[in-house]
Amino acid sequence: MFRAILLQTAVAMLAVVLGGLIVGARGGISAALGGVACILPNLLFALCLNSAGGRRHASFVAGFLLGELVKLVIIVGLLFFIAREYADLHWPSLLIGLAFATQAMFLAFWKKN
Repeated sequence: MFRAILLQTAVAMLAVVLGGLIVGARGGISAALGGVACILPNLLFALCLNSAGGRRHASFVAGFLLGELVKLVIIVGLLFFIAREYADLHWPSLLIGLAFATQAMFLAFWKKN
């Protein structure tokens, strides 16, 4: 799971570079904020799953579903916070950073050890 988060971080950094090259510093920062809004909750979720590894099956499934719900709420909350607090936000760059970080999880399934 942590390798997937590293891959997600690398892809988000690619979005930061692209945003910086196309839009400038404003685009790079916005893409970084979009990536962080996705990576940080995923990291917290991975840490929770790692600590819950020895639980019984039913308890693990309930914890997984609750953790996934909390992760989504944190992502939405971070996006609202970013939109409210960062006045110089470039929305397309933020959304590209968020999309790159989100879709990188699909690449993790294709990548083998």
